[in-house]
Amino acid sequence: MASFLPRTAPRALFFTARAAARPQLHAQRPIAPLFRARGLAIPAEQPRLRLGSVAPNFQAKTTHGDIDFHEFIDKSWAVLFSHPADFTPVCTTELGAFAKLKDEFEKRGVKMIGLSANDLSSHSKWVDDINDISSTSVSFPIIADADRHVAFLYDMISADDLARLEKEGGIAFTIRAVFIIDPAKKIRLTMLYPASTGRNTSEVLRVIDSLQVGDQRGVVTPIDWQVGEDVIVPPSVSTADAKSKFGEGNVREVRKYLRFTNVGK
Repeated sequence: MASFLPRTAPRALFFTARAAARPQLHAQRPIAPLFRARGLAIPAEQPRLRLGSVAPNFQAKTTHGDIDFHEFIDKSWAVLFSHPADFTPVCTTELGAFAKLKDEFEKRGVKMIGLSANDLSSHSKWVDDINDISSTSVSFPIIADADRHVAFLYDMISADDLARLEKEGGIAFTIRAVFIIDPAKKIRLTMLYPASTGRNTSEVLRVIDSLQVGDQRGVVTPIDWQVGEDVIVPPSVSTADAKSKFGEGNVREVRKYLRFTNVGK
């Protein structure tokens, strides 16, 4: 199994004239001028992705066919996670692990979608490899992002790599990013990992559980919280109102601003 990062792209770095029909980026932050100096047709700015902002929409080719990202999400939660390249060893372990948790994500109403900076032909061969190594079946789509359109749209490029591109040229690598997106298409969490470090699938699921129980019950979760453990009543809710909402004997006051309750599984 190969384990390398490609230094040469089969086509332009990103945003070529052929990609001009893609949705325009509505943005506030400038991109380094080096790309214009290289004669690339790019938007003047890239989006600033904040928690609570709408996840940028895009169209892309995937291992499950062409998609419109917002249509793919529909009314579900979604997890978008990116990879530097196909056949890299860390990425292979990650996709195998996410594939094995398919049922866990589905019971939470979450759609998974991966991204890797290679084309579809490479993806298909890689999926076969992942299934064989991990004894699983990758059933979610993987975006083909050889031109780095989505990688730049979602700011999945490290500062070090941008500096390298300015000095040496070549093609950008994609960091390991995780975006949790809710049914309103809003970004609820981002996690950014260096290419050398694999992610923690349990933490992704834990955050989804926390976000969903918070939305449903109006509570917040303490450090290292797991489903079934006590949650925190926000300070904006009085103790009397908390007891009325969660039950007289189900609210434990530690301080006036720190009250615990349990909402079950």
